Amino acid sequence: MSIPTSDGRSGTTPSGGVPTSTRSIPVSPAARWRAFWVCVSVAALTIMDLTKVNVAVPVIGDVLDAGSTELQLIVSGFVLTFGLTLVPMGRLGDQRSRRMLFIVGLSLYTFTSILCAVAPSAPVLVVGRLLQGLAAGIQMPQVLGMVQELFRGKERGRAFGLFGATIGIATAFGPTLGGLLIALGGPQDGWRLIFWMNVPLCLLAIAGVIWLLPTTRHASPHPVALDPVGILLFAATVVSLMWPFLFTTGAPTDDPARWWLLAAFVLFVSAFIAWERHYAARGKDPLVSLPMFKIPSFRNGTLLQTAYFTGTPALFLVTTLFLQIGLGLAPVYAGMTSIGFALASAVTSWIGGNLVATHGRIVVVWGMVGILLGAGGLMLTALYADPEWIPWLMAAVMTVAGAGGGFVIAPNQTLTLADIPVKEGGLAGSIGQLGQRVGASVGTAVALSLFYATIYRESGSHDDLTVYQDAYEYGMIAVAVFLGLAFVIAVVDLSTRGRGRV
Repeated sequence: MSIPTSDGRSGTTPSGGVPTSTRSIPVSPAARWRAFWVCVSVAALTIMDLTKVNVAVPVIGDVLDAGSTELQLIVSGFVLTFGLTLVPMGRLGDQRSRRMLFIVGLSLYTFTSILCAVAPSAPVLVVGRLLQGLAAGIQMPQVLGMVQELFRGKERGRAFGLFGATIGIATAFGPTLGGLLIALGGPQDGWRLIFWMNVPLCLLAIAGVIWLLPTTRHASPHPVALDPVGILLFAATVVSLMWPFLFTTGAPTDDPARWWLLAAFVLFVSAFIAWERHYAARGKDPLVSLPMFKIPSFRNGTLLQTAYFTGTPALFLVTTLFLQIGLGLAPVYAGMTSIGFALASAVTSWIGGNLVATHGRIVVVWGMVGILLGAGGLMLTALYADPEWIPWLMAAVMTVAGAGGGFVIAPNQTLTLADIPVKEGGLAGSIGQLGQRVGASVGTAVALSLFYATIYRESGSHDDLTVYQDAYEYGMIAVAVFLGLAFVIAVVDLSTRGRGRV
């Protein structure tokens, strides 16, 4: 059953025949763009935390006397709880008030940032990071859901272009900012500044949500059913898939028994799909609308961004590791090599967001060519360039890769959500972000395993630089494979749908 909305779209009827409230309230262009920048600020704050903490891990280990498992949880625990929360909160945001979930998520993020900043021990910091991931999973789905709801047509392409530019900058500047704060605060307290800086930023974001975020729907007075069995099966599916990769380091001490969880993943994902179909057949709203994956633009776009984010975070990580432990660069200087990527991707994200409305998927295909050339250039630089020139040449090559990446992220986001109903924008966006988080976990684990396994295998048989060059080569081969897969998906989508226009 469907009901008309104020702008001519239809809403759906959940279980019990009670219509969800999807009626849009008119929002002026100025109010839309003010709301957009509030949403983008929240996304940038969240994504930056994924990268700036990574450079602080060695220092945290020394100061808090943390073991390898605790250090892994400080980084990976955030990603795991982030991924667990995304889809349920995306669904809840589609059904209820995004403004409320923004406030809840940001408030929890503020509290957990303080907890991490004052953590007296590694276990307390681990708990803080796990809770911080939950907060991130509450607020992030509302960002894309709100953008999807506020903008249409070419204006949506421009919005996603600016969104991609901002996220590109936040991602690439994270390691540099983290290294700078450690340098300013010193080894003992510098890592705490990474968490303290979140507090005023979160408070500003909360103020922006309260004062600048428009009301885009009427809140429904009826209770929301969130498919509790589906949520439990979804959680088991995500944990069983991500856990083995999150705890893969490439060290000989890695427990091979963790890979048995992938067998459990197959069982859980099968049970989840069967339950969602059964739940929908009973006339209720499932956690994930499976027919959504029958939409080619959404399915192909989600697969592409999953493959892309399986490669790019690993590219940043193994490059930073090579520069730090292979060439001996300080963290802040190793992080600075990605500045060119950030700036170039910011420019091309904006350009790509405008071009995609008329040129469609071909923009993404050429973007993938650019980032593949960048990955190849980084590998060749590490293997054949003079060591003194490697950081400078890598910074230049990163700029090429960033230019390509900007033409991928924002245009693909626009194409992925182009055919998704506005009322499901939060869910669709959260599925894409889940793909990014799972992809990043898998790609990082594979690249790190190859990187460190090469070091363990070759140490003592070659000079140190040669060992690290070989390790970097194997890690980057994995990156190239994942990015090549994303390129193939883009070409297949282009060939089946033509150039396509938004």
